[in-house]
Amino acid sequence: MSTQPIVVITGGTSGLGQLTAIELAKRGMQLVLTARSEKRAEETEKMIRVGSPNVKTAFYYGDLSRMDDVNRIGNEIQTDYPKIDILVNNAGLHGFEQRITNDGLSEMMAVNYFAPWLLTQLLLPSLKHSKNARIVNIASEASRNHGNLSLPKDLTDTSEFTARGSSLIYGKTKLLDIMFTAELGRQLLGTGVTVNALDPGFNATGLGRELGFSSVLSRILKALHIGDPQKGADIIVRLATDPRYHGVTGGYFKVVTGDPITPIDPGGDHALQALLWTITENLLKEKGFLEKPINERIKI
Repeated sequence: MSTQPIVVITGGTSGLGQLTAIELAKRGMQLVLTARSEKRAEETEKMIRVGSPNVKTAFYYGDLSRMDDVNRIGNEIQTDYPKIDILVNNAGLHGFEQRITNDGLSEMMAVNYFAPWLLTQLLLPSLKHSKNARIVNIASEASRNHGNLSLPKDLTDTSEFTARGSSLIYGKTKLLDIMFTAELGRQLLGTGVTVNALDPGFNATGLGRELGFSSVLSRILKALHIGDPQKGADIIVRLATDPRYHGVTGGYFKVVTGDPITPIDPGGDHALQALLWTITENLLKEKGFLEKPINERIKI
C-alpha cells in the first residue's frame, strides 16, 4: 500500500483546482480528482506529470450539480480509499441565469453548497482514518454581497434572476460555505480532522462556464496583474499542508497573508450555523441522499 498522502480535489481539471493539484503532486501526494470531462482529465494529467512524472492519479467522473452523482462519487472514493489525508472542496460555479437541477435545486446552490456538504459527509470515515486529516473549503469574500439570508427558503429558492442579481446568489452560497465550515469544525473536535475555509481572491477562472469572453478577460487581468489564480492556489495549499494551521479548525482565511477573516453577519452566528446544518441534513435526507444520521457518520 502506498504511503503517499492522499488528497481529494473537486474541480481538479481547471482553474484553482488544477493549479492546486499540480502543486500538491510536486509535494509527493497521490491525487484523486473529480472531473466532468475525460478530455479535460487527460489534459490535466499530462500537465501534472510535467513536474511530477511519477505521481499517482485517479479521476472520478460526474456532475456535481446532481446529488446522485455526488453520492456515487463519494461512495466510490470512500470505498477505494479507506484513508484520505486531505479533502479540497474546490469546485464552484457562478451562474448568470437560473438553471434547475434534476433534484429541483438551483444549480449554483447545488454545486457551491450542497455538493461540498454532502461529499464531505460521505468521505468522513476515510478522513478520520488519517491521524491529522484536513478539509479545505473554497469560500469567497463575495459572501459580503449576499443580500438577506433567509432559512430554509434560500436553500431551495429557484426564482429567476438576472446576470446582475446572480452576484447575490453566488455570495449567498459562499456565505453558507463559511457557516457550514464553522459548524463542522465544532462537530469534528477531537476526531483528528480539521476543516477551514478561505477566500482565494478574485479569479477569472471561475467564469469559464458562463462567459464566452472569459479567456480574453483572463489575459487582460493577467496583463494588469489582477486576479492571479496562483495566489488562490497558494492559500489552498497552505491550509492543506502548512504546520501553521495544524490543529486549527472552523476558521476562514485570507488569500496572500493567510490571516483569519471575520465573516460578515450573520456568518459568525453559532445558532444560525447549527440551524443551517440541521436544515441541510433534513433536506438531503428527504431527497434520499443521506442513509445514516450525521452523528453516526462522525463518531470514532
